[in-house]
Amino acid sequence: MDNSLALADKVKTVPSVPGVYLFKASDGQVLYVGKAVVLKNRVRSYFQTADKLAPKVRAMMRHVADVEYIVTSTEVEALILEATLVKQMKPHYNIRLKDDKAYPYLRLTWNEEFPRLLIARKSAQDGSRYFGPYPRAQAVRDTIRLLRKIFPIRNCTNQKFQNAARPCLEYHIGHCQAPCQKLVSESDYRQMMHQVEQFLEGRADDVEKDLMDRMRQAAEELQFEKAAELRNQIQAIRAVREPQRVMRGTERELDAIAWAVSRDEAHVQIFRVRKGSLTGREGFTLTGVEGSSSASIAQAFVTQYYRDAQEIPPEILIQALPEDLDSTMVWLRSLRQTRVALKMPQRGDNLKLLQLVQKNAEMARDESMRRTQSEADRIEAGLLGLQHALGLATRPRRIECYDISNTQGTESVASMVVFTDGRPDKSQYRRFKIRTVQGPNDFESMAEVITRRFKHREVAQVNPALKRFALKPDLVVIDGGRGQLGYAARAMQEAGVADIPVFGLAKQHEWLFEPDSPNPIVLDRDSEALKLLQQVRDEAHRFAITFHRQLRTRRNLKSVLDDVPGIGPKRKKVLLRSYPDLAAIAKASVEDLRNLPGMSTTAAESVHRYLTQSTVKGDEA
Repeated sequence: MDNSLALADKVKTVPSVPGVYLFKASDGQVLYVGKAVVLKNRVRSYFQTADKLAPKVRAMMRHVADVEYIVTSTEVEALILEATLVKQMKPHYNIRLKDDKAYPYLRLTWNEEFPRLLIARKSAQDGSRYFGPYPRAQAVRDTIRLLRKIFPIRNCTNQKFQNAARPCLEYHIGHCQAPCQKLVSESDYRQMMHQVEQFLEGRADDVEKDLMDRMRQAAEELQFEKAAELRNQIQAIRAVREPQRVMRGTERELDAIAWAVSRDEAHVQIFRVRKGSLTGREGFTLTGVEGSSSASIAQAFVTQYYRDAQEIPPEILIQALPEDLDSTMVWLRSLRQTRVALKMPQRGDNLKLLQLVQKNAEMARDESMRRTQSEADRIEAGLLGLQHALGLATRPRRIECYDISNTQGTESVASMVVFTDGRPDKSQYRRFKIRTVQGPNDFESMAEVITRRFKHREVAQVNPALKRFALKPDLVVIDGGRGQLGYAARAMQEAGVADIPVFGLAKQHEWLFEPDSPNPIVLDRDSEALKLLQQVRDEAHRFAITFHRQLRTRRNLKSVLDDVPGIGPKRKKVLLRSYPDLAAIAKASVEDLRNLPGMSTTAAESVHRYLTQSTVKGDEA
């Protein structure tokens, strides 16, 4: 049956209930995830006359080969499921938070005797308190740095804390109270951390009042040094808070959200107001917004941001209301466990605040466009410079770079990195284990890798699994001098690809070498062409050495596991697949180990006992 007819028949069977639908391409890739109160009506609407569809939807439907759906009990459940699937699958045609997996949290480690503030890449049910997400790790670091100016919070790892023989420099300069030496009691330290928590919640008034009471009490008890420390903390809090007042005379707690659109991106700003003070301002980027309404942008941001947010205020001011307002309100209320007001201001102070947020969003958009244009200009100059300097027929749109890494000939590996149009194309990166070369021989190793890479290119013509190797590079760069280059060039000639330009980049002088040419090509050290080549070379080196370290770590892990009683080859293989290193295995409980395939209680206890009694210790930081 024709695929379009099969798809049409499938659409007819979609039920008239709430749920989520997934449009897929012919290779199974999910193109779009959507939700609906009535699945049948929503899905059918995509298969009407093409000229009635928005341009973005029309473009998507040209690639749709299949549709799947998941039935839910309510529209709110569909809303939650849609947000979850978009986060997991990152469909090309959905509006989604850019690189949302990288958004960090600030972690307050209440599960430790003397808590710390740390950066966390994801929240967990581990007894800690999480704040965020933040758009950048730098924003979390800045927050921690600010709080440590006000509160003497320890910042050492647990291993250093447990092994400390004396107070460190942080204590002597007043940045820590040396809990490692019991110079502060656990109760006093945790009381301070409760104030840190209140400060992060936006309750700085409560913190200041508590510090004032404690300062007066310390003065009455003639503890003047302690009173002076508390006074300094109060002054530091006031200095931080004074410029933050955005709604004077009010105790309101709200988030204000606005955005500015640029091509296919929406630059979103969110201001957090707590107790009338601006306690945080963050910026996020939504991709895939071209042709989308303001209501769609609002829907995407609210569901994706608050799905993982650690705090939802009672009031949210927003530039446009989400398209599924009622279900979104119910969902927010279920997350907060109490009422949440979602408003689009029309007048007064609320509108003034939102206009301020929107102005910041426009500035963020303009700055992003300037950076993008500046980067595009640099890349264009670099590619054009390489074309002229190396005598290439065209600009090198696809650059491949190769590097070898080993330790005295052991665990020899190679990397292949690809830059497409001057930018890293990580989906095209490849790693190779050296198979035929014994000992530290970078020349022969390079020849092997080049041979295998271009052999894959031939096979890729008939094997779809290797299609990424089918693309022919415009330029090949070898990380090394004449030796590595010579072996690479000979391998390319034997592989029948001698027409591809290949050069070696020697790190000592940053000179370029060409096969059969005695003279190096010396690029201007400030040229964009050399900077681009250095970026490509450094990325190849990073990728190779990272892979080499992974293999070396796993080899060391394997050798230690050889000594564990009751652990044979099969169980060792399971452990190697399940944990990245010895520290991770040592942290695992007996229950965790016992639940691994083929692992008995006795074997799990043997592993746990052996590793916890050995010198392998994992720091909890």
